[in-house]
Amino acid sequence: MNLLQLASRYPHRAEGGVPDWMLGHFRRRTISFADGRSDERTQVHWLQSRTFTIDLRLPDAPALPVRAWQDYDAAELRQLANHEGWVADSIWQNGYLSWHGGVSLQLHNRWPEPAQLRRIGNCMIEFGTSGAYVEDWRLQASSGPLIGLRLLQECDAHSGEVLLRGGGLILCGDRLGWVQGRAVEPGESSLQLRERVEQARGDGQALAALFDFETSLAHADELGRYRVVLSTLPARVGQAVSLEGFEVPEAGSLCQRLQRPDGRDVVRTFLIDTLEPDWRAELATPCTEEAQRWFAAERETLSRYLQVLS
Repeated sequence: MNLLQLASRYPHRAEGGVPDWMLGHFRRRTISFADGRSDERTQVHWLQSRTFTIDLRLPDAPALPVRAWQDYDAAELRQLANHEGWVADSIWQNGYLSWHGGVSLQLHNRWPEPAQLRRIGNCMIEFGTSGAYVEDWRLQASSGPLIGLRLLQECDAHSGEVLLRGGGLILCGDRLGWVQGRAVEPGESSLQLRERVEQARGDGQALAALFDFETSLAHADELGRYRVVLSTLPARVGQAVSLEGFEVPEAGSLCQRLQRPDGRDVVRTFLIDTLEPDWRAELATPCTEEAQRWFAAERETLSRYLQVLS
């Protein structure tokens, strides 16, 4: 069964989790640091289900050419090793959001601070609690289905071999985030990913194990197929994310049976976070009656150049 059809037939809304105004797909417009400098170019996307987050951070550069791992040069490997993508549980307490668990391309936590968040209109502001930075996020998709699935594992359909562990799928409107973890996490080391990748340069097998991870962002095309537009893996750009092969849910879980591009038949097991076929996010947020009167009184100048920024 197609996942969108399944969500329509078997809707399920998660209890609790983050506030409704935090749901959906947000693009980072800018990050400003305590030293007075700002970054508007890094491509950063945040997809939020009710109890977990997908995050993707890539340089403002075209995807690298697709080639064998051992054929990438030192500069290209450095770029790939600085990609960021992860999925983690979202813990909302007393106006602060923190993240725990999940899986990540990076081998250390690059963003350890909890976030203080507030949204006004389509703009969500995130303050680092140390005062190191503030981020301006803009809501991208505001209506359509909202689906959150935690990926437990993917196995070979015939042998049962575990091919990957951990990950998730968040679909909101015409946007989709996908994360799949490594089959085996690298052993303990004091070295960061980029340092381990540098040591493994030229060793295709070692590099393949280190980069055995994917975080991708897909957009729906004119036929409703979700195709990858940004990814930690260059080979995934332009490919489709399959929503076919899902089975009727049982006890909060789902299975998806599909054939990978390499011809291998696999089974994916998911836990359901939420299946909401008719989600809608409001662009406007509440404000006081006094504020509304002030805006109406000053509309002539306040509305002079207004537009929705994304």
